[in-house]
Amino acid sequence: MLTNALRSLAASALLAVFSIALIACSPTYDWRTISNNTNGYSVDLPAKPGSDARSVDVDGTPMQMHMQTAEVGGAVFVIGTLDLPDAQAATQQKALGFLRDGLARNVGVPPDARTVAVPLVAGGSVPGFDMQLSGKAGAKDETRTIHARLVAKGAHAYQLAIVGREQPAVEQVDQFFQSFKLY
Repeated sequence: MLTNALRSLAASALLAVFSIALIACSPTYDWRTISNNTNGYSVDLPAKPGSDARSVDVDGTPMQMHMQTAEVGGAVFVIGTLDLPDAQAATQQKALGFLRDGLARNVGVPPDARTVAVPLVAGGSVPGFDMQLSGKAGAKDETRTIHARLVAKGAHAYQLAIVGREQPAVEQVDQFFQSFKLY
């Protein structure tokens, strides 16, 4: 009887140790709503964001790309805003094609996108594209996954993406994409 009690106690202790180890390995999401009035959106990010900007060439037209990024558990959450030279539909489509093709090229797969509605703060929505890609990337040719949403409104094209070795849990992905709203 004593042996069964000791086995039970040992099993409980082992389970507690594994549970603590799993909790310690789980990434911590500290969601915060970011309002970017300059670029016209709000979004929830899982950590304090960093920001960057660079010039990109979209079919011979130089454009400025602003990025906000947050990293949690090996996944990078990115919001890129491409400043367009005008708000014409043709310019928006050219920019969205550039972003779509670039994401696919980064992991060496064909671009594949489905239509999705992107909400506006004032109500309603605008059409956008949702992409889920997986392929090899980087100098070490490691597997990367990309879940991205692309949309254009006015003189901006937006690229939301989660990039990592694997995608975070569905509830984290949903929190990020469903929180994005355009002004």
